[in-house]
Amino acid sequence: MVGQNDSIGFYDALPRITAFGALSDPDTYVPLPDGWVIGTADIVGSTGHIAAGRYKTVNMIGAAVISAQINANGDQGFPYVFGGDGASFAVDPDRASRSGQVLGQVKRWAADEFGIELRAAQVPVRDIRAAGHELSLARYQAASGVDYAMFSGGGLSWSERRMKQGAYGVEAAAPGVVPDLTGLSCRWSNVRASNGTILSVVVEPAPDASPVAFARTARQIVAVADQLQRRGHPVPPRGAGLRWPPPGLALEAHASRGRRSLALRKLRLLRETLFAFFFFKTGIRAGEFDPVHYAATVSDNADYRKFDDGLKMTLDCDADTHRQIQQILVQARSEGILQFGLFAQDEAMITCFVPSITRDDHIHLIDGASGGYTRAAAQIKAAV
Repeated sequence: MVGQNDSIGFYDALPRITAFGALSDPDTYVPLPDGWVIGTADIVGSTGHIAAGRYKTVNMIGAAVISAQINANGDQGFPYVFGGDGASFAVDPDRASRSGQVLGQVKRWAADEFGIELRAAQVPVRDIRAAGHELSLARYQAASGVDYAMFSGGGLSWSERRMKQGAYGVEAAAPGVVPDLTGLSCRWSNVRASNGTILSVVVEPAPDASPVAFARTARQIVAVADQLQRRGHPVPPRGAGLRWPPPGLALEAHASRGRRSLALRKLRLLRETLFAFFFFKTGIRAGEFDPVHYAATVSDNADYRKFDDGLKMTLDCDADTHRQIQQILVQARSEGILQFGLFAQDEAMITCFVPSITRDDHIHLIDGASGGYTRAAAQIKAAV
């Protein structure tokens, strides 16, 4: 067990959990040290942006929150979670100041590049506990090359609510300051459902709900989803499809141009992605880069299910499983155990962070292609 006040090496020492269902058990999680700080961000009016067709832009900005922090942290691991229209993460005291600066840079970038307002905040873990909430972590080993943090205890949700109330705010960086978003891309095509629909599932504990009852219901939902082909994984085993030019090229240009010309960066990306398209289509190796292995690893590394003070999944789902999940959730909601939203669409969407094409630690963040997590979460807000 990692000590609560042992900040040095805390995250590295957490055991990697390989069974996703085990993450529904509160005893799997370890409390964050008091000195740590939560960073959180989301897009103001994201539902409206999605309704206007800016699905990829919303996801790209949410993923940028994570990729900027990864680049700022170098080889030091830290916990984070992607929420579709935003993201949250935790850093130790030594990295808190730099982390806040990077959050401000992403906030500035979102406004300057896309005219989108990004809320951002830093919340001390001590304040979360003082308010009567907990914040604990587990690490889920999704594949040999990557693991993802899972959050429990209600502290992350409380931090997000306080951010939306205007507390703990992070100011935007000065005009002209840009974050390092190297490696952030969205070159893969959307993935069409093979079982009928891509189902976005967002489940949160009801206020004052029993953690034991919520964990029991979460296990039920995961067990039902596990009956689907490949447990409902929306990305095919050999990876997603590609076309040229990739649909996310313009967004990648915005992310990677820095202070350079946007038009020039697009031209260079057209050339780079044409070479990549050739190797993926032919399967020909290029030095240490094996396109067949890389494409398969995209599927292995995808974060299509997670716990962050609740359960979120993006499932390739058939009609019968959809009905079973909905029945469980409706019953549990009537018992005061949880709140939920379900949103069905035809495709899933992938946003990527690739530090190196020759390593297996590339990250692939999954959401429904019509704004799945955001639209499912909006159903919860509408019902409250």
